[in-house]
Amino acid sequence: MSHVTSNIYEELKSALVSGFIDHSQASKHDFKPQLLVNDGKGKKVLTSINKHLQSSDKFWFSVAFVTTSGIACLKQELIELEKRQVPGRILVSQYLNFTQPEALRELLKFKNIDVRIATDSNFHAKGYLFSNSDIHHLIIGSSNLTANALTINKEWNLKVSSSKNGALSQQAINEFKNEFDCALLVTPEYIEYYESLYRQAKLFFQHTYSSSSFVAASAIKPNKMQQEALKNLQILRDQGKDKALLISATGTGKTYLATFDALSFGPKRLLFIVHRANIAKKALQTYQSIFKDQKTFGLYSGKTVEAESDYMFSTIQTLSRDDHLAKFAPDAFDYIVIDEAHRASAASYQKVLDYFKPQFLLGMTATPERTDAGDVFEIFDHNIAYEIRLQKALEMDILAPFHYYGITDLSIDDRSIDDTSMLNLLISKERVKHILNYIDLYGCDNGEVRGLVFCSNIEECKSLADIFSNQGLPSLALTGESSEEQRDQAIERLESCDPSTKIDYIFSVGIFNEGIDIPCINQVVMLRPTESAIIFVQQLGRGLRKAEDKEYLTVIDFIGNYKNNFMVPIALYGNDSYNKDTLRRLMASESCFIPGTSTVSFDKIAKERIYAAIDTANLQTKKDLVQDYKMLKQKLGYAPMMMDFVRHGARDPFSYVNYAKSFYHFVEEQEETLEELNDNELKLLISFSREINNTKRIEESLVLSMLLAGEAITIDKLASIIMQQYGYKMNFDVVKSVINNLNLGFVTEKYQNKLKPIGEIYNFNIVEIKENKVHWHPDFLAYLVNDTFVRFLIDSTDYAIYQYNKEFKILDFIEGFQLYRKYSRKDVFRILNRKVNPVAQNVGGYLVSEDKTNCPIFVNYHKSQDISDTTKYEDGFINESVFSWMFKSKRTVNSPEVKLFQAYPSGFRIPLFIKKHNDEGNDFYYMGDVSPRQNSFEQTSISGASVVKVEFDMHNEVRADIYNYLLNE
Repeated sequence: MSHVTSNIYEELKSALVSGFIDHSQASKHDFKPQLLVNDGKGKKVLTSINKHLQSSDKFWFSVAFVTTSGIACLKQELIELEKRQVPGRILVSQYLNFTQPEALRELLKFKNIDVRIATDSNFHAKGYLFSNSDIHHLIIGSSNLTANALTINKEWNLKVSSSKNGALSQQAINEFKNEFDCALLVTPEYIEYYESLYRQAKLFFQHTYSSSSFVAASAIKPNKMQQEALKNLQILRDQGKDKALLISATGTGKTYLATFDALSFGPKRLLFIVHRANIAKKALQTYQSIFKDQKTFGLYSGKTVEAESDYMFSTIQTLSRDDHLAKFAPDAFDYIVIDEAHRASAASYQKVLDYFKPQFLLGMTATPERTDAGDVFEIFDHNIAYEIRLQKALEMDILAPFHYYGITDLSIDDRSIDDTSMLNLLISKERVKHILNYIDLYGCDNGEVRGLVFCSNIEECKSLADIFSNQGLPSLALTGESSEEQRDQAIERLESCDPSTKIDYIFSVGIFNEGIDIPCINQVVMLRPTESAIIFVQQLGRGLRKAEDKEYLTVIDFIGNYKNNFMVPIALYGNDSYNKDTLRRLMASESCFIPGTSTVSFDKIAKERIYAAIDTANLQTKKDLVQDYKMLKQKLGYAPMMMDFVRHGARDPFSYVNYAKSFYHFVEEQEETLEELNDNELKLLISFSREINNTKRIEESLVLSMLLAGEAITIDKLASIIMQQYGYKMNFDVVKSVINNLNLGFVTEKYQNKLKPIGEIYNFNIVEIKENKVHWHPDFLAYLVNDTFVRFLIDSTDYAIYQYNKEFKILDFIEGFQLYRKYSRKDVFRILNRKVNPVAQNVGGYLVSEDKTNCPIFVNYHKSQDISDTTKYEDGFINESVFSWMFKSKRTVNSPEVKLFQAYPSGFRIPLFIKKHNDEGNDFYYMGDVSPRQNSFEQTSISGASVVKVEFDMHNEVRADIYNYLLNE
């Protein structure tokens, strides 16, 4: 007890009780024993290791195997530890010679880490030990320091905590020290020696594997994505369709898929149309690898016109000329493939497509929703054979994994790199040094970089290529001015293994977003702002093709003060909902929701810049909403509804409700043929869309859905559905509230200088209860004869149920609220069954209910400086389990609400809601319910005004990502 504070002693004691005796015992999350696994649903061993590294003052790793991918997963945290001069010791093993020499080189870059290797063949320990002041955290189990072990493998690791003088800590450190002292110091000389052993072991393994009778045949076969797409293509043809569009992420094997489909279709003659000769050549090689000598193959581009071939591969620039088209009959080709089909709306492509009459037309693209293209979907009759985006491709292990690092671009003379930066800043000595330092620090998978750098402008591109070459990193610049021959030569040199000709980097601007295939690329560097998610994914995709001996792609993104920084999480996480709260939570989670072994990490300033961009961006401009609506309409071939946005992965359709009051109101502006609604129908759609079907409570939407479907509803049936589908018991107070809300009694408007329920103002009688059954009120039946009104009401209701179900987790559900979902004050009072929404001025930071059964608390965590001094309350977390809070000013310990909190009567509920700051908008995260610590009430003052301070116990310890997000300014 003398070596550890009494507070920490009690927290450790509580953690032991909750971990080993009673899980319901509240305790500090960091101290609680846990089983760490990779569950494929957001839980990763990596998350815990990174978290403990962030707060450690020393660390010790003992692992049998270490790979460059494992180091890449921790790279950002290791860099931060070196900056803080936190010492670390890492012990690895020579067991089976599996540890990668390049991984050892990566570790030696860190001056704060002492690296040793156990040459004893029986060393196979796996443990991670962290010191944080008086506390030690130990993770021990099955995870080695590899990306697979930290992110996707079925691993079991136990995490336990003790004081630094506890027996467990002492045993672990002593055991580590014994092994570490006996191990060899890792030096450049040792790595050179070990590398020969590693290569011999690798060759032996490859020889053994390749000679095994279990090795698959050398024939190329369709991958999982290709198998599913081929099946869908055949279904479309069986339905009489003669056109189809394949939407497939870069690197997923679109060309091979088209080849396999041609093999199935069996065309006598085939035409493959591309926009670059080098793509045509590679496509030809792909078809040859599958068809062998069954067909003849030829190029048709420029001066090469092999028109008699069975399968012809042509550039659009050559084929679209009148003299070339005239050489072919309209039915000359049975099967035509359009590569990069988002270009198909261009005049040259349209000319060719109008001329030829194939039996089947296949379009292939990674990005059909292009703002610079026409209606690509219409060209292919809206027949989408298959759609696989980046995230799904990563999940299916079709692409190479990536490790993304968001790095702060340099500030020079107090000027940050931003959208308006001049060339002298972009190529300054300070910035070049900054770039060179980080590309070396983050490195690549095998130490032999083959990089692609995307620049902001031509001058920057050319200048940096010259500077890199002068710094010993041979580089070439390619721009729109570069010829086809120059591009081909640059690619050949990047792929070369000859030291005399190989280059390390291609610098690019305006090209290489698409239409190149360089599988060997293992490092992508982004020196330009993210203008759009589409372009970001295209550029990222340049390095995602799998290749022999390529373990992963390193992505280094230098993030300046760009206004479109919010596009980074949209692109990385494949989340195009344009929901700010979702983007913030994804950013806070970093790698949790990235599929496979890929990881995402940001340095502190880069992350702050992205958060700031999310806060200030208008993600619901009319221009963007109209564009997304039209794009989906093009894709579907008809005017979309909210559920169409849900089914086809477009933005969250509630954006349209927020913008236009209801989805109908938005569509009405876009569709001239839409039937007009009368004033009352419009008011009803607004109220139902914003107040009832806003996804925050399910009961109203379920009642609406069943009534609209003509189903009989009893209160017992509704309660039964709630229990069966959601696992909780609905009480009668909720029923009364639901009926009141459906009759628009809760939401109010100002009417003749008074606030009245909307239902009263407009005389809306919508539902009623008779004999324990819910019915439409007779007054409302007249509205149900209008098909357009009913169609949009059903759509709104279906969306609300879908979205609620998507967010719902019974383990996080607490009496109407979902942990860490966001709610407005109005949402909170509706869910708490208040009959009428309270006047905003009466709420402030909290409001006790009239019946004294609840008091929701609303906290703005980082308060604005421009608020009055007497409202700058000192609210904040003491730790993940305790929250300090102040009542409104001018209160004393004898004030009625303070006395109510002190008494804390049975049944009195205090739900806590927090938002980070006002820039987040009007909604608050639900943090769970709290209980006042009886001995913590303290009367103090703010700027001379009396105020009472109290500490709350959190009923649910705050989840780590939300806790860190809220606390970091």
